[in-house]
Amino acid sequence: MKLAMPVHGYAFRFSVAHAHYVKLATVIWMFNSDICIMSGRTTIKGNPSQYVKLNVGGCLHYTTIGTLTKHDTMLRAMFSGRMEVLSDSDGWILIDRCGKHFGTILNFLRDGSVSLPESTKEIAELLAEAKYYCIAELAESCNKALAKKERGEHEPICGVPLITSQKEEEMLISSTTKPAIKLLINRHNNKYSYTTTSDDNLLKNIELFDKLSAVVQ
Repeated sequence: MKLAMPVHGYAFRFSVAHAHYVKLATVIWMFNSDICIMSGRTTIKGNPSQYVKLNVGGCLHYTTIGTLTKHDTMLRAMFSGRMEVLSDSDGWILIDRCGKHFGTILNFLRDGSVSLPESTKEIAELLAEAKYYCIAELAESCNKALAKKERGEHEPICGVPLITSQKEEEMLISSTTKPAIKLLINRHNNKYSYTTTSDDNLLKNIELFDKLSAVVQ
């Protein structure tokens, strides 16, 4: 005995011996594409504008085959028919990796560059994912960022520190390798040190030194 199961205008015939398999698997036919997915292992090769559903460690993503095959990575091999992929009965492609940084991976594939996380731990996590998916450019960026953090390199912060003791002054001067300018503020309680214009003059001087420190680093 034969059973016919229509799927979007197509009929698939199964013998009674295979009827139990029909209950366990869903056949999905995607038009304008070579994709025919059944739960289990399959190959995918479709139009670049075709959307696919990805389940990466429980994180769900929806993107195009064009994005996934834009660069020469493992994802290109997976979605150009060169490698088998695993799917479930709902058509989600299953990737057994942590999905925490997969959105960053997709953005890099789309744009060719991406802002890296601030945390050393998260950069290391992203590096591991970049290596797994064979994304050489992203892995190189992560390695450079980690090396920079190990050397203790930081973006310079410009400003005029206000010190209130001799000890602070000595520590500040000894910690810099560049010339230092010391602005003295006489706040002693006498009739010559404090006038009605003292506060305004102080603010003007602080503003001036902030501008100078931004120019001379």
